Amino acid sequence: MGKGFFINKTVGIVGIVLAAGAIATIIALSVVYSQEKSKNNENEVKPTGAVTTPVPTTEPSNEPWDQWRLPQTLSPQTYNVTLWPRLQPDATGLYIFRGLSSVVFRCVEKTNLILIHSNKLNMTLQPTLTALGSKPAPIIESIVMHTKTQYMAIHLKDELTAGESYELYTEFVGELADDLGGFYRSEYYENGVKKVVATTQMQATDARKAFPCFDEPAMKAVFHITLYHDPATVALSNGEIALKVNITVDDTFVTRTTFAPTEVMSTYLLAFIVSDFGFIEQNIDKLQIRIFARQEAINAGQGEYALSVTGTILKFFEDYYNVPYPLPKSDQIALPDFNAGAMENWGLITYRETALLYDEEISSNGNKERIVTIIAHELAHQWFGNLVTIRWWNDLWLNEGFASYVEYLGADKAEPTWNIKDLIVLNDVHRVFAIDALASSHPLSSKEEEIQRPEQISEVFDTISYSKGASVLRMLSDFLTETVFTQGLQTYLDHFKFNNTVYTDLWEHLQRAVDSSTSTPPRSVQDIMDRWVLQMGFPVVTINTETGQITQEHFLLDPETKPDRPSEFNYEWFVPISWTKKEAAQPLYWLFDDNWVLANINVTGYYRVNYDNENWERLLNVLQTSRQSIPVINRAQIIDDAFNLAKAGIIETTLALRTTLFLASETEYMPWESALDNLDYFYLMFDRTEVYGPMQTYVGNKVEGLFDYFTRLTNWENLPPGHTDQYNQVNALRVACSTGLEACTTLVKTWFEQWMENPNVNPIKANLRSAVYCSAIAAGGEKEWNFAWEMFEKATVASEKDKLRAAMACATEPWLLNRYLKYTLDSNKIRKQDATSTIISIASNVVGQPLAWDFVRANWEYIFKQYGGGSFSFSNLINGITKRFSTEFELQQLIQFRDDNAHIGFGSGTLAIQQSIERTTANIKWVKKNQETVLEWFINPL
Repeated sequence: MGKGFFINKTVGIVGIVLAAGAIATIIALSVVYSQEKSKNNENEVKPTGAVTTPVPTTEPSNEPWDQWRLPQTLSPQTYNVTLWPRLQPDATGLYIFRGLSSVVFRCVEKTNLILIHSNKLNMTLQPTLTALGSKPAPIIESIVMHTKTQYMAIHLKDELTAGESYELYTEFVGELADDLGGFYRSEYYENGVKKVVATTQMQATDARKAFPCFDEPAMKAVFHITLYHDPATVALSNGEIALKVNITVDDTFVTRTTFAPTEVMSTYLLAFIVSDFGFIEQNIDKLQIRIFARQEAINAGQGEYALSVTGTILKFFEDYYNVPYPLPKSDQIALPDFNAGAMENWGLITYRETALLYDEEISSNGNKERIVTIIAHELAHQWFGNLVTIRWWNDLWLNEGFASYVEYLGADKAEPTWNIKDLIVLNDVHRVFAIDALASSHPLSSKEEEIQRPEQISEVFDTISYSKGASVLRMLSDFLTETVFTQGLQTYLDHFKFNNTVYTDLWEHLQRAVDSSTSTPPRSVQDIMDRWVLQMGFPVVTINTETGQITQEHFLLDPETKPDRPSEFNYEWFVPISWTKKEAAQPLYWLFDDNWVLANINVTGYYRVNYDNENWERLLNVLQTSRQSIPVINRAQIIDDAFNLAKAGIIETTLALRTTLFLASETEYMPWESALDNLDYFYLMFDRTEVYGPMQTYVGNKVEGLFDYFTRLTNWENLPPGHTDQYNQVNALRVACSTGLEACTTLVKTWFEQWMENPNVNPIKANLRSAVYCSAIAAGGEKEWNFAWEMFEKATVASEKDKLRAAMACATEPWLLNRYLKYTLDSNKIRKQDATSTIISIASNVVGQPLAWDFVRANWEYIFKQYGGGSFSFSNLINGITKRFSTEFELQQLIQFRDDNAHIGFGSGTLAIQQSIERTTANIKWVKKNQETVLEWFINPL
């Protein structure tokens, strides 16, 4: 194998190497929240004797309160925040929280304006300003609430003095809503009793919904948190409990829990929770590790797996970063309602239940992998993201891409027999290629001015930031070597701890590590990586084995489209090339022979590879005759590259289809998964056409051997020995049943009928449940669906509920699917956190797709307002319901949907609308060009 950089557009291979203490009491407020909402319905709060300034009603001006970014005139230092969430509704049926907060800030530049974020909070007392220096504080002239930009603007009669510190005190009341953002409530039932949890999700811009604050990541401060709560509940926050006392406030007996001050940190990492959860714990080298969850889940042992791997992963990252874990505790908590998968709050990480809780009898191997990788992801953030934080959200990719890369390293340490690091190719590299090959993709890092509004910030929490970020950082680590990469990373973290950075700061420290090593890339780290970070997309590298020539070009699924963004680099990249040959003893830089050549070994590079026709034929032959001579990851790569090159019109579609011929004898997971992922596109395009029947026959013939293999190996009663073998067992069952293999359908129907006859004893193995449930419900009717719904409502393990919820979308009766769609608007039936994924599951069903599309169009305004324009789920929802679109009629419907709802907006799904239009346009062209050829090939595969 050789390694080097391809620098120009056309070269030959030459072997280049390449705050104050916590507040004591909270003032009892006599005004209920509903009255406050009515009283403060106007746009301002008028202090006694102040001159009021109304909110402007004209177009946005250049005034600072009309800008989305805070001015750099003030710098927060410490906060004292006291909150009292009410876990019972008031007389009007609302859940509220009351609070008071003081923030000490330093005046950096003289100003007569204090801008501080405040969203959906009603001030119940006139804010006060106190000077902490020798000069008195200016008098507050007026206070104006700017709802659009979410500021409380405090206008002063005189200017603040540069270099002096001041304290701003506020009292407020807010709604403890079920909107999954800021300080919100989560509800569940335990033993028939309704329980309420007060919890938080601050990222990216919702700390301002909990208390007035300077809500930007660079505005770091120390936080002193105090919570009032019922004595039967437990309060948690980022810091350890410093003091816990029972007192009486306003005739109410409560517990006041005061927490130790935090380290200097950003507002989006704050967390505070009140619940009656249980927990389990262990101490490792004086570090307290705790897992919190519903008491029923803790009693059932569902937190044990998370507890068993957390210490191992934490210690791994301490060594990897060469920085001790910076806090005295690590709490992790599973919440019944949580919009994201997990959130890396410093010292108090929050999770969906499915991302933290594992049941040995009910949860699958996939559930277990998800838990260990998400824990590793969030623990990685405790240093990279929390200790050292991006300056602004345009560099979010650095936070999330890095954690998405090293989560595989941390999980591998916890589960070393799984070979989990290989799965980044399927889960991230191949996944993001599909998005980054669109002309409407975007660079990893944008300019700060392009990411301003909350919905724009939410929009960058996408596949590009996570999966492309992970892919290019993995590539960087590979060509620099892991030793050099970690050396640079360690000095970066040590230099910038408790501070903020931009991505080029990491390049600088990696460059220092390169300079002190024997590694000599042809350009600086920044020169190389800016091309991957500042321009969208990626290259396809074409190797001509007859001439030894290599070329690169920007890979687009539809080559007739033009990128939305010009590139100063002209869409050229520095590409690290690695390759192997049949005759490994020969010099690797000579390609002028008759042996096959394979590039991008183990897919460490973020690019696709094309070859001359002769080399493609040689690779197809070796797959058929001696596939083991090609690494298993590259067998998956050959399939994925070929199918996508064919979609772009670079090679023939029949050549791509021929890469699946060897599957009849393949038993490894990665090639099978790659093939099924790519054939899924053919199903999306053709499952409403005459191609469907021959395609089903072909896929069924190929999977029959895999089904027989697992029948002999496990008899469907045992688990295969390997981690990915367990996944492939699921593939064998799922695909065999979906293509109508009688032995499979009989097996599935028997299991499901046995369960229906005895609901208390589920005979279906945990790993197989998703596939069995879907197949049985698809083959059944109302009886099977209603049974699944009953089991869904009774399930106490979140992963089991998820399997049933997805499987119910497999029904083939339209009326059942329409009823299910209506359930998604009722949070008593389908939790808000699960609504969009349920709609997407229904849209994935060929019967359900038009129903889901009609449903979303009819209810868009309600969905958008109910779930919030900043929801991370909107891009997934739009992409999910339109991925099957492949006709002019569907394209026009999509464009009409965009235009009809422009006045409502699409929030974080704005870019997804454009991507869906582009993808539909490409689908139309592809189907028109390929349908007849594909039909003929499936009838007579060669």
